[in-house]
Amino acid sequence: MTAYMPISGSLFIYAARWVDPAISFALGWNYFYYVGTAIALEITAFSAMITFWDTNPDHTAIYIAVIIVALLLLNLFGVRWFGNSEIFFAALKIMLVVGLIIGGLVISLGGGPDHQVIGFKYWQNPGPMVSILEPGATGRFLGLLVAITPAAFSLSGIELIAITAAEVQQPRTNIIKAMKTVIFRLVLFFIASVIVVGMVVPSNDPALFRPGVTAGQSPFVIAFQRAGVKVLPSIVNAVLITSAFSAANTFIFSGSRILYGLAVQNKAPRIFTTCTRNGLPWVAVLAAWLFSFLAFMNVAASSATVFNWFVSLATMCGFIGWVTLNTTYLRYYYGLRRQGIVPRGIYRSPLQPYAAMWAIFWVSFYILVSGISVFWDWNAAKFVAAYINLPIFFLLFLGYKLWYKTKMLPLAELDFVSNNPSLEETGDEGLLLEKSSFAKKLREM
Repeated sequence: MTAYMPISGSLFIYAARWVDPAISFALGWNYFYYVGTAIALEITAFSAMITFWDTNPDHTAIYIAVIIVALLLLNLFGVRWFGNSEIFFAALKIMLVVGLIIGGLVISLGGGPDHQVIGFKYWQNPGPMVSILEPGATGRFLGLLVAITPAAFSLSGIELIAITAAEVQQPRTNIIKAMKTVIFRLVLFFIASVIVVGMVVPSNDPALFRPGVTAGQSPFVIAFQRAGVKVLPSIVNAVLITSAFSAANTFIFSGSRILYGLAVQNKAPRIFTTCTRNGLPWVAVLAAWLFSFLAFMNVAASSATVFNWFVSLATMCGFIGWVTLNTTYLRYYYGLRRQGIVPRGIYRSPLQPYAAMWAIFWVSFYILVSGISVFWDWNAAKFVAAYINLPIFFLLFLGYKLWYKTKMLPLAELDFVSNNPSLEETGDEGLLLEKSSFAKKLREM
């Protein structure tokens, strides 16, 4: 959709044009709430990882206050260094992931100080899956469902890259390149890392379940400690801390731009369009930054508890966003077909529209089971954290729809033309050049 129409406010404009303006309103505030929650979550993760070195709980508030002030200063006065700093932090994260995978394999093959060969021993005993809530196979299946929430949070927000598409050169070409790297990132950063973690840390390791302090320890840190590597755990933890700071900084930046976009579309108070002479939406920045104060909840509760609350809140926002965006895509797909429009040179996945239907089905299922553990061990706070975003989203949708009496247009009347720059206007005319596929090259040979 972004490759077809790279315009400012992309995701929310698409929902308004091709589904319903009320959905756009609810989606915009859903994503602003998502990044706001994620800001507090990353600061919580930062304060938890500090406990790897400083276990004094009285210092938690100090660390949180320092990072909150640093984030404000960076977003108000250090915007010019934002891009360079994110490149630096991204390079650190890539090197860390690659290094952890290599280091994990070395430890597994007996290259650690203890020279213990682990291999796939932990996959046999105790096994890669832990039974929770119920014994046996049922408990392992429930464990898989419970693990979906933190796993989904790790993937959520990838789609937000589309928001900046209109601000870059050759937006269509670059958004296609950026999103094609998603598969590579999934395989290397997630799947490969999970496989290696399963090799070097047993699924029943007590350190994985210790509350509070170990919220600041990654499985890789635990693995290196178990193998007798003394310096590397501190290095890993330090890089993870920079990652948490970078993520919080990015979320404040994204949240402020989302709020600014909503205000421009008259879906938020106009005060949030207030900018400095250099174009910085400073009121929106302050509004997004205020979410960081939620991290002070760590002072009254353990970091692990607060972290899990924020993960549940943010993940549900991500799920809702995915369902809404895939629904928007189906309207876009069938709208183009109904009107006989064939996008010139625009990337179209061969898996569509079935991939969108598949995603809607499974994400809807994940929404239902995201808080499944509370039905075995009732906890009102966990239940609210898991499901409160659903009624909030529907109230936003229904309130806007009833107040403005919006309607969903027929497919034949959807707008695919207004304010849509041509490929020549965005410098993407290179996409019109026919590119031979690998299969076509073989046939030509």
